[in-house]
Amino acid sequence: MSLKITSENFEQEVLNSTEPVLVDFYADWCGPCQMLAPILEDISDSDIGVKVGKLNVDEEMPLALQYGARSIPLLILFKDGKPAAKSLGYVEKEEILKLIEGANGN
Repeated sequence: MSLKITSENFEQEVLNSTEPVLVDFYADWCGPCQMLAPILEDISDSDIGVKVGKLNVDEEMPLALQYGARSIPLLILFKDGKPAAKSLGYVEKEEILKLIEGANGN
């Protein structure tokens, strides 16, 4: 299950996480974001060593702007508290898994 990321828990859940965190910058009104949601839930429920979080850009605009979420959906994989990989727009599950593997050095 995906974790709701907010300005209150961003530092703890993303920046200080001991495991990689895939953050989905999304909005409820965004069609491609809605198409991506079940794929991210599937990844979240799998055991691939990555935590999945969802950050609503309408509710968390300062964080969205800080990480360049000018278009959505935007996926950013954070590793050791820093952005390690990004993907913009709707992508298939295989592409997301490649993004995760690439950032993990596999």
